[in-house]
Amino acid sequence: MNRRIVYPIIAILLALGVYALNYYLDTRDREQNYKQAETIKDKTNIFFLPSSTTGEVIHHQGYSLSYHEDYEQAEWVAYELKKSQLSSTNFKRPYFEIDKAVRTGAAHWKNYKRSGYTRGHLCPAADRKYSKEAHDETFLTSNISPQIYDFNAGVWNRLEQKVRYWANRNDGIFVVTGGVLKPGLQSIGDEEVAVPEYFYKVIMDYNSGDPKMMAFLMKHEDSSRPLYEFVVSTDKIEELTGIDFFHELPDNIEDRLEKSDDYKNWSF
Repeated sequence: MNRRIVYPIIAILLALGVYALNYYLDTRDREQNYKQAETIKDKTNIFFLPSSTTGEVIHHQGYSLSYHEDYEQAEWVAYELKKSQLSSTNFKRPYFEIDKAVRTGAAHWKNYKRSGYTRGHLCPAADRKYSKEAHDETFLTSNISPQIYDFNAGVWNRLEQKVRYWANRNDGIFVVTGGVLKPGLQSIGDEEVAVPEYFYKVIMDYNSGDPKMMAFLMKHEDSSRPLYEFVVSTDKIEELTGIDFFHELPDNIEDRLEKSDDYKNWSF
């Protein structure tokens, strides 16, 4: 057979072989991640997880999330931050990785390149310093959202630091956080990752004798305002997101906590 014909055929076959191998390995890795997530689910305190509007709930060692494919990010990330988990250990910062446990496919970190936005953590790496695995998990792309630098390093960072303060003061709290996702948002990258106009954080102390809850709603912009000025009721966040927070609580406790925007029981 003519070499001019043979060589291209061989090249095509080799390319197909490489593609098939990569597809097999990727599929195998995904299945392993799915199985691992199911194992972790059994150890997760799902009693305090919010509802999911998508049904795509992923469980990692250090947090759980509900992924929204339409916006290429999590609609919420939830985790318990115990006092015993607070640590000053400094782990080497890893590279961002695609979350292979997301069945619909998590967004690639390259969407953020030259976009003008930082890769803003939802579950902060500083909240998961009790182990290297938990710390590195926070660099999965399912745990990030586009944030302007001054917001990420400014008022959002101030709130994250205060959350750790409350976790220490209250012997642990539950945290749910994310961007307010809605149609018509600006997007970045080839996969059109949505840029939220607002971010929220809901925290609850259920370890003390009298449970308490507080919610924050922050416009996606730099601000020097004191944190207590961003406090709203959890009902307000539910209205904006369609997410039902802490719905496994007894109704009388849930109703009382979620309608309140009083922060007097939290130290600022």
